[in-house]
Amino acid sequence: MRNLFRRSFSGIIYVLIFLSAILFSKESYIVLISLFSLLSIWEFSRLIDFKSFIGYFFFIFLLFLILKRPESFAVVGVLIITLLSSLYLVYQLFSKKEIAFFNDRSKLGMVIRYIIFSMIFLILLPIYKGIYRPNIMISMLIIIWVNDSFAFLVGKNIGKTKLFVSVSPKKTIEGFVGGFIFALLAAYIISKLNTEFSVLHWLIIAVIVSVMGTIGDLVESKFKRQANMKDSGNIMPGHGGILDRLDSLLFVAPFVYLYINFII
Repeated sequence: MRNLFRRSFSGIIYVLIFLSAILFSKESYIVLISLFSLLSIWEFSRLIDFKSFIGYFFFIFLLFLILKRPESFAVVGVLIITLLSSLYLVYQLFSKKEIAFFNDRSKLGMVIRYIIFSMIFLILLPIYKGIYRPNIMISMLIIIWVNDSFAFLVGKNIGKTKLFVSVSPKKTIEGFVGGFIFALLAAYIISKLNTEFSVLHWLIIAVIVSVMGTIGDLVESKFKRQANMKDSGNIMPGHGGILDRLDSLLFVAPFVYLYINFII
C-alpha cells in the first residue's frame, strides 16, 4: 500500500508539472523538456557506462541552433539520422543480440542519436507551422498514456501470450492489442475536440504512438537488461528515472514529427 501511494503521488506530480509547463508557455515547455533531456542524458550515460560530459554541451549547442532556425535543412538532416538510428535500434531489438559499444566514441554517438536528437524533436513537436500549439502535445500525451495504461490493465488481467520475453517478461500481446485499441478510441475522441488534424490523421498518429511507443519501451528495457539495472534512475519514487517515463514518447517523437510536418 505504501509503495502504491508513493507511485501514485510521484506520478501525479509528474503529470501536473508536465501539463503546467505545456500550458503556461512555449518557453516553460522548452525549459522543462531541456531539463528532462539533461537528466535523461545522465541516466542513459550510466546505463552504458559513459563518463564524458560532452553530451550535455552538445545538447545545449544543438538546442540553441535548432530553436534559432527550426525550419532549416539542419532539422531535416537531424531527422533523417534520428529515424535511421531508431530503425537500427529496432533491428537490434529483434536480432536479440547485445547492442555493442566498441569505445567511448560509439557510446557518445548513441547518446546523441538515441537521446539528444530524439529530445530535440520532442521539443519541436508542438511547434507546428511556426506556431506553438500546446493542444498537439497534450493530445499526444493523452494517447500515449491511454495506450500505456490499458496495455498494463489488459495485460495484467487477461494477458497470457508473451510479447518479448527476452527483454520485458511482463509485456503480453493481449496487453499490446488492448492498448492499441484504446489508443485508437482516444484518438477518435480527440479528433472531435481537436480539429488541428482530421479523424484519419489522428488515428494514424495513434497507430504510430502505440506501435513505436511499445518498441521504444522495449529498446530502453534492452539497454537496462544489458546494464543489469532495473530502472534508469530513482528520481521518481515508484517509477524509476525520467528516461523510464519518457522512453516511449522519446521514440515516438521523431516519427510523429515526420508525419505531421512532411506527410500530412
